[in-house]
Amino acid sequence: MSTTRKLQVKGNEITVISNGEMDYISLIDMVKGFGDDTMIYSWMRNRNTVEFIGIWEELNNPAFKGNEFVTFKTQAGLNSFNLTPRKWIEATNAIGFISKAGRYGGGTYAHKDIAFEFGMWISAEFKIYLIKEFQRLKEDENLRLKSGWNFQRTLAKVNYKIHTDAIKENIVPEKLTKQQINDVYAGEADLLNMALFGMTAKTWRDANKGKEGNIRDHATLEQLVVLSNLESLNAVLIHQGLTQPQRITQLNDIAIQQMKSLSGNKQLNKLK
Repeated sequence: MSTTRKLQVKGNEITVISNGEMDYISLIDMVKGFGDDTMIYSWMRNRNTVEFIGIWEELNNPAFKGNEFVTFKTQAGLNSFNLTPRKWIEATNAIGFISKAGRYGGGTYAHKDIAFEFGMWISAEFKIYLIKEFQRLKEDENLRLKSGWNFQRTLAKVNYKIHTDAIKENIVPEKLTKQQINDVYAGEADLLNMALFGMTAKTWRDANKGKEGNIRDHATLEQLVVLSNLESLNAVLIHQGLTQPQRITQLNDIAIQQMKSLSGNKQLNKLK
């Protein structure tokens, strides 16, 4: 799923789209105030440009067709040579450009690394402002993500208190040793781990010996939301007297349902 944001650079509104971890900037928006989209084609005819985008693909794209790149590099600079983003994509299987058709959201986009290089070709001053605004956008996004993450961690801790109180009142018998009581709490924690992650804390540790923290420290934002809900629900089920096998079945079904729902949640996507 891609997300779209806007930058304000020297009075121009520039569209940024993200596909996973890759950020792409609209080249059409970048040339506004300087000329039209023929500037993009003029830039791509340049031998230095062809070398740059080809090396970028070799570093970032395992499926890149290097033989086609060599052909373009040989021809670059000739009067008869012309190259467009679409032609480059189709010939080399490139991922550094996106060429989208359509009145809304269509246009030519380049990975931020390539877009910054194009910005330098347009204007050194423009490139500096573009980078500055892009960095501000990413800093704002990281701040929102951190705030959302901290909120969910706090919520998980509150629900954990409710969860452990329910265990203490309904499961832990009297006169057990401290270790026996801890084993009960650990068992209930792993009940939730199995329902949500499909594994116990020990199984995760054995499979991730090089990682710090525990299975929950590496949970996604969606998983933390569901974990908070599961802790509250498990407390209710404990009060109702349901056994562990009965509870884990219900909790697993709920975890699956909620993860499916959250996968398309717009508010969580904004936090990302």
